[in-house]
Amino acid sequence: MKNLRVVIISGLSGSGKTTAIRALEDIGFFCVDNLPVILLPKFLSETSVSSPEIKKVALVMDLRERSFLDKYKRIFSRLKEKGYKIEILFLESSDDSLLHRFSETRRSHPLSERGMIMEGILMEREKLSPIKKMADKIIDTTSINVHQLKDIVQRHYSPSSRKKKMVINVTSFGYRYGVPVDADLVFDVRFLPNPYFVEKLKNFDGNNIDVKNYVLRNRDSRKFLEKILDLMNLVIPLYEKEGKVRLTIAMGCTGGRHRSVVIANKISSFLSSKKYTVNLNHRDIKK
Repeated sequence: MKNLRVVIISGLSGSGKTTAIRALEDIGFFCVDNLPVILLPKFLSETSVSSPEIKKVALVMDLRERSFLDKYKRIFSRLKEKGYKIEILFLESSDDSLLHRFSETRRSHPLSERGMIMEGILMEREKLSPIKKMADKIIDTTSINVHQLKDIVQRHYSPSSRKKKMVINVTSFGYRYGVPVDADLVFDVRFLPNPYFVEKLKNFDGNNIDVKNYVLRNRDSRKFLEKILDLMNLVIPLYEKEGKVRLTIAMGCTGGRHRSVVIANKISSFLSSKKYTVNLNHRDIKK
């Protein structure tokens, strides 16, 4: 068995392959972007012989190389027969998300010869479907940012002893603006006392001490918060045990400015005290 771990990063243009390879480089992978697949056997052979200190390599390979689709299956199979451990990481995202990213960066899609970005996205998705089926790990980056993607990649490819606790995103939101699409756990707090109907409080948000006290002095509010924190103590270690690297907890009230903010702040403080990495976001607090 060749003593070299090989991760091939492929996927849709705009899905985060550059972020993924940088994440692997940060945890000790020797990384190469856009190596022609025909050169892969020679590269691995030379690396094994001339640089035995290199134990893991990562390479981005995709449709930027026109011959990639015609040759990768044969070359990967031959390398596996020789004892190389080839792992494929495939990144994808929704059509709308990719279109938005290309519009933001004003870059052209490698397959949009007539300048039609969506046409290129759909064509690339179809052409890469065979390698997606071969992938050992698939990451959908539709609703995650670059920092979250980096964390997911590093957790998956790092030794277990180096894994950090999972990242927990706590967000407040208003139901009138819709439930966060990436939420794992959603709690409706519209049954709690609403500061909006108190004239001296309605123009403040849940970060205000008087609004906070108004919500939490209610017996039902305190009981609810106690039960929620007990639930967090139960389920978060189970999510970690299952291998989840990112958990999003969403607290919703009518407008997302008062009750949900108060409860999200309390949950965030509690989880931070447990030494979790917590990202707190009040999505609709300014609306």
